[in-house]
Amino acid sequence: MTMEMKDSGSVVLTAYHPHSPARIPGMEQSFVQDVPSSCSPSSRKSLPRCRRINRMLSNESTPPPAFSRSNSQASMDSTSMEDFWCEVESIKESSEDGPEEATLLEFKPADEGELEAEWLQDVGLSTLISGAEEEDGQALLSTLTRTQAAAVQKRYNTYTQTLRKKNKHTVRDVRDIFGTNDSSPTFETVPVSPVPSNGIQLPGQKPVWKSVSSNSCLDCGLDKGSPSVTEELSYEVSFSESITVLPKTQEWTKNQRFRKEDSALPKFIVRKSRFGLTEVGDLSPEDMKKIRYLSLIELTAFYDALGVELKRNRAERVRGRENGLFGVPLTVLLENDQKKVPGIKVPLIFQKLLLKLEETGLETEGILRVPGSASRVKNLHQELEAKFYEDTFDWDQVRNNDAAGLLKMFIRELPSPLFTVEYLPAFITLVEKISKIKLQLQALHLLIMLLPEANRDTAKAFLQFLKKVVANEGKNKMNLWNVSMIVAPNLFIYKGKRANQQEMQAAATTAHIVRLLIRYQDILWTVPSFLISQVRKMNEAAINNSKRQLMFDKGVRKLLRRKTMERERPERPEGAVTFPPYLQSDIPEGVIRVYAPLHSKVSMAIQLNSQTKAKDILARFHCENSHGSSQNMRGQIQSLHEVGGNIGQHCLDPDAYMLDVYRANPQAEWVIKPKAS
Repeated sequence: MTMEMKDSGSVVLTAYHPHSPARIPGMEQSFVQDVPSSCSPSSRKSLPRCRRINRMLSNESTPPPAFSRSNSQASMDSTSMEDFWCEVESIKESSEDGPEEATLLEFKPADEGELEAEWLQDVGLSTLISGAEEEDGQALLSTLTRTQAAAVQKRYNTYTQTLRKKNKHTVRDVRDIFGTNDSSPTFETVPVSPVPSNGIQLPGQKPVWKSVSSNSCLDCGLDKGSPSVTEELSYEVSFSESITVLPKTQEWTKNQRFRKEDSALPKFIVRKSRFGLTEVGDLSPEDMKKIRYLSLIELTAFYDALGVELKRNRAERVRGRENGLFGVPLTVLLENDQKKVPGIKVPLIFQKLLLKLEETGLETEGILRVPGSASRVKNLHQELEAKFYEDTFDWDQVRNNDAAGLLKMFIRELPSPLFTVEYLPAFITLVEKISKIKLQLQALHLLIMLLPEANRDTAKAFLQFLKKVVANEGKNKMNLWNVSMIVAPNLFIYKGKRANQQEMQAAATTAHIVRLLIRYQDILWTVPSFLISQVRKMNEAAINNSKRQLMFDKGVRKLLRRKTMERERPERPEGAVTFPPYLQSDIPEGVIRVYAPLHSKVSMAIQLNSQTKAKDILARFHCENSHGSSQNMRGQIQSLHEVGGNIGQHCLDPDAYMLDVYRANPQAEWVIKPKAS
């Protein structure tokens, strides 16, 4: 059949669809347009291949995601699609011209049992595979909600069934792992499905979904409600436990409409609990590792509750360059940079490119979209590799469009993509299979928590820059959708796994992901409080297990008997040495001692009440030390930290109510020091 597609510019295109389905009302497919006048000659040169890509896509039986638009928007939308495919073509040409630095060391298909074994290892439950009894695994299991425990049980059952088929060895019974029926989850939630008393849903049972009113928060999306209405988000209950109704349909991609106006995205605000909000950099590395374990379990339970398959690529091992700037793994690059600047979390070259663009490029029309000179970018690339660490590179010679080209080159030349190979399918699935913006945001939130620290910090710096680009739309003519369309192929078309037809059709899908990342980045980089509560319980369980093990140690038992005998001895005569009062554990209830090593007054006892906030304690120290503070703290932002007890280290929100935090962790120490940047 032959279809004619018209746009507002009266350009008529004809495409042959041998197996095309009936046209969906309101669906526009005219994605091929003339090159925008802002494109450089180098982009015009690749236009024919861009058009061939678009024609090839239009010949597919499955149409690309559609957009709802007015006639006045058609030209802008088509230009955005043309920008996307030209960016794809530019990436392909640059990868063909340059050397292939990353070498694939291992990649082979895995059966379902192997995938589940990797999943159990990734969530910190490798002991279920090895059969060893380790404290961390037991502590983690003891903190799981009902839906999280069901997700673990489902993966473990699949793993054991695969092993039995292979006749490898005897595996542990699931009841030995989760305990008997007299145990119950330690994390209190409202059950949403029938489960035994131990909180584990049996394999044969199906979830029973509650019906909710039509104004439920789960109904908030692009297609319902007024965009101007602000919805409040709460992190008190896990996302998977809060799902009370199963969406009516999951297969909706072909009919999906994206409204590209910024106002089309709902406004969300996060409700602060009495513990305040916690950013990803506010927790210790040890606790963030546990957050990643719990996030993967919660993400799996969340997808299970929605009836969506959580697809993951098998982890790949790639070998990148050991030195240099481009094509170097982020961890290796940071190790090299930290020799020059200790404690740095974002690669120096990436920071410098962002700084260059923020200083001179934010108002440049078409920044990120209009390509720089290919020959200049290539020469600058070589010069940077030779001169950057010697501090002899002349940044004044770099034009803004060339700097943008180098920035995008850095991202796509990473041996492993910024959002990791394993979870690229999960990013795509959250848009293709989940129709509500709020649920998409929750899935995206958990995926951000899963990222390795280097990837997460680098992605955060990049998204903060993109937000500044969008904020200057009036001068640079780059709105949120334009920026997302240009950035998406650099993030989601991984050079080690060439884009196929299906991946290329996901242009609007990946762009939608990028704009969610840009728009909601302040929300996505906070740690949900229910995960922090689970980390506290996990640490408490590990401490209690250690105490129980100590009780069985012969040496400890002897020491305890000796201490008991000493307590039973008569009182010491007058004048005997005793411990000073500040070393005795008789501090009254609700009184904490705060330490401030950089202040002239290094400690202070403070009586807490129900209204005392962290910022009140900071203000009190600042008032009493305004003239005698250490020179080292001048100009630094001081924060109150919770250290030890059931948390590693936690930088507190200034609005956190201290009596609540104290009651949650009475064994903690309280220290005022600069917040980690």
